[in-house]
Amino acid sequence: MIGMCARRLGAMFGVSRSLLVRIIRQPVVRWQHANTVLRRSYASQAINQMLQLQQMDICADQPSRGLVIGVFADEEDKNDAGILTPAGWRYNVTKTNGRLIQVLRMSGPMPKRGEARLLFAIEPERIPYYSVVAVVGLGKECLGYNPYEVLDEQKEAIRRSVAAACRILAELDTDRIEVENCGHAESAAEGAALGIWAYQELRDPKQRVSVPSIDLFATPDDICDIEGWRIGLQKAAAQNLTRQLQEMPSNLLTPTAFAQNVVEVLCKSGVNVEVKVEGWAESQSMHAFLAVGKASCEPPIFLELSYYGTCAEERPIVLVGQGVTYDAGGLCLKRRKELYNMRGDMTGAAVVVATCRAVASLRLPVNIRGLIPLCENVVGCNSFRPGDMVKSMNGKTIEIQCTDHEDVLVLADALLYAQNFCPKCIIDVGTCSGYMRQSLDEAAAGVFTNSEILWQQIKHASMHTGDRVWRFPLWNYYSKAVRAGSRSDVQNYGIGRGGRPCKAAAFLREFVPCGQWMHIDATNVMVTNGIDFEYLRRGMAGRPTRTLVEFIAQTICKDTAPKLGK
Repeated sequence: MIGMCARRLGAMFGVSRSLLVRIIRQPVVRWQHANTVLRRSYASQAINQMLQLQQMDICADQPSRGLVIGVFADEEDKNDAGILTPAGWRYNVTKTNGRLIQVLRMSGPMPKRGEARLLFAIEPERIPYYSVVAVVGLGKECLGYNPYEVLDEQKEAIRRSVAAACRILAELDTDRIEVENCGHAESAAEGAALGIWAYQELRDPKQRVSVPSIDLFATPDDICDIEGWRIGLQKAAAQNLTRQLQEMPSNLLTPTAFAQNVVEVLCKSGVNVEVKVEGWAESQSMHAFLAVGKASCEPPIFLELSYYGTCAEERPIVLVGQGVTYDAGGLCLKRRKELYNMRGDMTGAAVVVATCRAVASLRLPVNIRGLIPLCENVVGCNSFRPGDMVKSMNGKTIEIQCTDHEDVLVLADALLYAQNFCPKCIIDVGTCSGYMRQSLDEAAAGVFTNSEILWQQIKHASMHTGDRVWRFPLWNYYSKAVRAGSRSDVQNYGIGRGGRPCKAAAFLREFVPCGQWMHIDATNVMVTNGIDFEYLRRGMAGRPTRTLVEFIAQTICKDTAPKLGK
């Protein structure tokens, strides 16, 4: 009987049978001691098992992967149960046995556009392949082109929501993020790549924000739009390059340093770069451009970019980018609050550089010429002064009324030089008037053009990219305002109190003798507050790079008009 009891107790507590027999035959006092020994033995065994399990979880070192899928729902109906995208539904059925949609519906109303909801450990496996799944709101299924907003709302909803999800996952130190196409792979790629980008080259590596890798999620049953994903990544990379150049401090990105960066970036992409120095500009009689940079110790530089995507006889599209690497206003000094962001006064130049690289990477069958005049507008003993007169390449005399409006002077000579290439059209990008922010805020960049065709093409391009543009008048009323002076042919400020952006465009029009021309004023979209667009962090925005790339791509297509949804 004692042996049988000892055998059962030994099996229960993991203690040898002979030890239990000896304990049972002892007096009662020793039996209490034995009971204590048994409890300690059992407790230590359980603790050891728990420690082993914890150590297994720690030593597993599982990779941190995130998945982003979309859900359609009516934002105005809180009781809408939501419909997952086809790829999201297949993941829900095959990998989570329907648990994902159940947990999502129990967690509250469906996420809205620009929102993401995180679900952890949704997969039944003990170590799930995706440690976290972000479900993003895409709005109604019927979203499409909205003629009143001049915007494809479905594509913009994808960008906003995917970017919000990727930024949250990046904050969780996720190593890899896979994003489903959400109905449009190009927009999903743009939102993901733009959302996780941050300028942190000058920060301590230990303090930098985690930037995960991103990839397209697809199941074997999905139609994988890898080409659309690649195009979206290229467009996002172009805008991120613009943001990087804009964010660089002006003491590090001087005209010479800018030229060196351009050579390093573009020569790898198959774009030819010619660096022309101050002596060349003098030989071309670019006195308006040279007058701006006289006060700086940094010599002015003129860059000429060339990309041949088709036969050399094909007329090129000429892109002109304003390259004032720092604008203090000259003798008409800017206010202190305005000076901080003036490192971004070379936005036009950065947009042209990034556009040329994107066009080359996408191998678009088009010829491009990029012209970038680089200089600094600072205060010095040799500064140009209000009341000075300078001559442009075409011999027109320009009266300097205000040294803080040097942007048009820099662009004027470049526009005249562009005529040498017999272009299809000329597009210049600059930051010519701070009053653009009072007009449009961050909603859209301003466009001035003498061609209805160019306007329709750039409008359709901006509708697809979500980086909108809006047309301003280019009337003779403003041309008369900049030609009203009796001492010169044109004035860089003009008469009258208002209409500064329109007068700047009218001034530039004086230096475009013929052909199709478009001026893009990006002053108001140079900086973003980080709130209006989920895919752009606070700081330099890099706009309107994607719109310009899309515009060039659409010029080689026949039908670019937007289609209204049913």
